[in-house]
Amino acid sequence: MENFDRKKHWETIYQTKELKDVSWFQPTPETSLIFLKQFNIPTTAKIIDIGGGDSFLVDNLLDLGYQDITVLDISATALDKAKQRLGDRADKIKWIVADAATFRPTEKYDFWHDRAAFHFLTQEQEIENYLDTVQKSIQQTGVLVIGTFSEQGPKKCSGIEIKQYSETTMTDRLTRFFEKIKCITVDHKTPLDTIQNFIFCSFRKLKTS
Repeated sequence: MENFDRKKHWETIYQTKELKDVSWFQPTPETSLIFLKQFNIPTTAKIIDIGGGDSFLVDNLLDLGYQDITVLDISATALDKAKQRLGDRADKIKWIVADAATFRPTEKYDFWHDRAAFHFLTQEQEIENYLDTVQKSIQQTGVLVIGTFSEQGPKKCSGIEIKQYSETTMTDRLTRFFEKIKCITVDHKTPLDTIQNFIFCSFRKLKTS
C-alpha cells in the first residue's frame, strides 16, 4: 500500500460510478442535519464539509440559507459532479480539491463536518496531521462532527482499508484538543440494501487559558 495513489483511486471511482450506486449515497443526510440543528448553527457560520464529494449535504445547507460553505474532496471529478447538479448555485460554494490528510486551511471554521473521510486515514502521521489541522482551524466556539465506521461496521470501503472507531477510541484520539459532546451510532442503508454501522461524535474545543 506504500505506493497507493489515493487521489487516483477516488478519481477512478467517481469517473466510473453514478452517485446513486456508491455505498455512501444518502438522498438526505439526516444525521448531519440533526447535528447542525442541535447546535443551532447560525446561517452566517463558516461551514466546511470534509470529503463532501458530490453528497447532498451542500444542497441542504443552501436550502437552509447557509451563506459560507466550503466543500473539500480529494476528487476533482466528485466536486465537478456536485457543481453540475447545483447549477448556478454552485457559485455560492467554495470548492477545494485536496487530501484531508495534508489540507492546510486559510480560514477558521465554526462547523467542521466529516462523514467518512477521517476513517480512510490509517497511518498515524496522517491522523496526527489531520487532527492538528482541525484544532488549529476551528474557532474557539466551533463544533466538530466526525462520522466513521464503527467497530461493528465494515473494515474496508471501496476496496481499501479503513480505521474503525468506537466512542472510546474516537474520544481518546481527540482528547488533547477537544471535549466530547455526544456520540451516536447510526445504521446506514446502502443502495445495495446492506447495512453499515457508523459512529458519529460531536466535539467542542477545549478552553485555552
